[in-house]
Amino acid sequence: MCEFCTKHGEGKKWYEVMDNYSAELLSDKSRQKYINKFLKSIRTNTQPNIKRLKWTKERLPFAYKFIRKVATASMKNNHYGQVVPLEDAEKIVDMVQSITRISCVCRNVTTGKDNARYCLLLGIDPTGCITDWPELEASLETLTRDKAKKLLREFDQQGLVHSIWTLKTPFIASICNCDQNCLAYKIQIDSDLLNLMFKGEYFAEIDPFLCVGCRSCQKECQFDAIEFSAANKKCYINPLKCYGCGLCRNPCKKDAITLLEKKADPAI
Repeated sequence: MCEFCTKHGEGKKWYEVMDNYSAELLSDKSRQKYINKFLKSIRTNTQPNIKRLKWTKERLPFAYKFIRKVATASMKNNHYGQVVPLEDAEKIVDMVQSITRISCVCRNVTTGKDNARYCLLLGIDPTGCITDWPELEASLETLTRDKAKKLLREFDQQGLVHSIWTLKTPFIASICNCDQNCLAYKIQIDSDLLNLMFKGEYFAEIDPFLCVGCRSCQKECQFDAIEFSAANKKCYINPLKCYGCGLCRNPCKKDAITLLEKKADPAI
């Protein structure tokens, strides 16, 4: 069980606890202030901070280790994420009071696109507490639960990784649907600069008797967790690299891939 499940999860998955989406948490003035400050900061400070981290990692490795530890701890207190498969993302949609589709700030920072509408705010009325989001008016769309689930399934088929994110932990503010242009991927997976999100509570497993070695699943994995054995013409998943997003199941025509809960395997 991860540290958030222990600290904020009441003995279960922390993102299945209703209190973590509550209006009471959102109403905290310090949280609303942080949200607006965060949105402004991420657009102006992220790229320079990434460059500084890369420089420090290369030139001052001992200082970088300390900075990484402190920065990761700060992120866990303020803005941290966890990968969730489609099934859990749909459960979350059923729990929250409102779902609002908005443009992705990450993609705006990394690609310049200001209408990449891949993020879902949870339980937040943006017009009520967000004042510093220039892209908001063009991208705002309130969704029903059914429409949100349909959209999540479409994103899943497009190969986008679902993840949940806090704004002042433990308040869970959004479901993001990420690709390799997203900041979490670039900072944690691509560059290994900081830890910004937990792996999911699951890992994927391939049945070797059903796998035909087509390698379609390997092309879908954003985390390089799927490898191919030339000796037996089969794919297999490294559970220590797997983030448990479940996307590898989509292209498999033999239904050879299943998601298993980590607690089923103490070694993982």
